[in-house]
Amino acid sequence: MATVRNLKIKTSTCKRILKELHSYEKEVEREAAKTADMKEKGADPCDLKQQENVLAESRMMVPDCHKRLEASLADLKATLAELEEANEKEGPEFEDARSTIIEVEKLFQTTEA
Repeated sequence: MATVRNLKIKTSTCKRILKELHSYEKEVEREAAKTADMKEKGADPCDLKQQENVLAESRMMVPDCHKRLEASLADLKATLAELEEANEKEGPEFEDARSTIIEVEKLFQTTEA
């Protein structure tokens, strides 16, 4: 049985993963710039290889966050639907959950386009 507490937890989870995703995207940009700068300056090949590994690891985290966010979004939607079926539809938790769902879906639409 879904509860308002579960809804709050699932909403927070979605928000946390979304924040993580944005953080990794910024990290990829930062590391890519650093790698390009090192290539431009003719850095030591070992240092350059290490930097490329760091960049590759950061890039791997973006799809992982997307998968976790999709799963978390599905979980949040299911919990919200279950509570709405039980005629619980009002309160700040519900508005927060709905706005989070809209925000995440908007992100997925811009990513797919």
